[in-house]
Amino acid sequence: MFRKGPDSVEFGKLRKRLIRQVRQALDDFAMVRPGDRWLVCLSGGKDSYTLLALLLDLKWRGMLPVDLLACNLDQAQPGFPAEILPNYLTDLGVPHRIERQDTYSIVTSKIEPGKTYCALCSRLRRGHLYRIAREEGCQAVVLGHHREDILETFFLNLFHGGKLASMPPKLLNEEGDRLVLRPLAYAAEDDIARFATAMQFPIIPCDLCGSQEGLQRNVVKQMLADWEKQTPGRKEIMLRALGKANPSHLLDRNLFDFESLVGKG
Repeated sequence: MFRKGPDSVEFGKLRKRLIRQVRQALDDFAMVRPGDRWLVCLSGGKDSYTLLALLLDLKWRGMLPVDLLACNLDQAQPGFPAEILPNYLTDLGVPHRIERQDTYSIVTSKIEPGKTYCALCSRLRRGHLYRIAREEGCQAVVLGHHREDILETFFLNLFHGGKLASMPPKLLNEEGDRLVLRPLAYAAEDDIARFATAMQFPIIPCDLCGSQEGLQRNVVKQMLADWEKQTPGRKEIMLRALGKANPSHLLDRNLFDFESLVGKG
C-alpha cells in the first residue's frame, strides 16, 4: 500500500508520527485482543484510507495481532464510482467486502430539504456495519474518526445538546455484542490530509453529508481552526482535557456524591 508513498524524510516523519499516535490509542484504550477480527470501514475518504494503511503497516511490523477485513458500504449515491474501492483493494491484495444498500434514497426521502442528513445516515450505516460484522465474525467495527472529529462532537454536544460528551475511542454498541474502535483518535486531520495526498489515495467524495452547506459541524470546525491559528497547540490541549475529567468540579450529581460533602466544626 505504501508503494506510491514518497521516499522523503518529511513523509517518513509523518508516517512515524501517525503510527506512534495509533499505537498510543490502541494501548491507552485497550483496543487490541490478539486473535480478534476487525471490520475496517472504508468510505473512500482520506480518513478511512489512512486508517487502513496505518493498520496494515502495524500488521506488517508485527505490532497488530488481529485479522483485518476492509468493508465499504455502497449507499447507492447517484454517480458513486462503485468500481474504485474493490479494484483498489483487490490490486493491493487486501481482504474486503463490498455491501450495497440504498440508504441514500431513504435519507433523502425522509429528511426535509435544508435539514442535516448526518444523524439518520449514520444510524442506517452503523446498523448495516454491525450486521456485516456479525456475518463476518468480526468482534469490532473500526472507524476513521480523528482528533478534530472528537473535538467537534464535544462542542456540538456542549452548544446544541446541553451535555458533555464526545466520540469515545472505544465503546460497546447498543446490542452489547460488538466494539466500535477509533484508532485515529489522537491523529490530527491536517496530518491525515497530508498523508492521504502523499499516498495518492483514490478519494471518493460524499454526496450526502459532504454535499451540504451550513452544517453546524462546519461552523464548529471553523471555530476550532480559528482558535488553533490564534493559539497553536490549543486543539491538543483540549484533547488532553477530555481525558482528565474531574467530576467533583462539574455539576453532574450522578457522577459525584455532593450530598456526602460536609464541613467539620
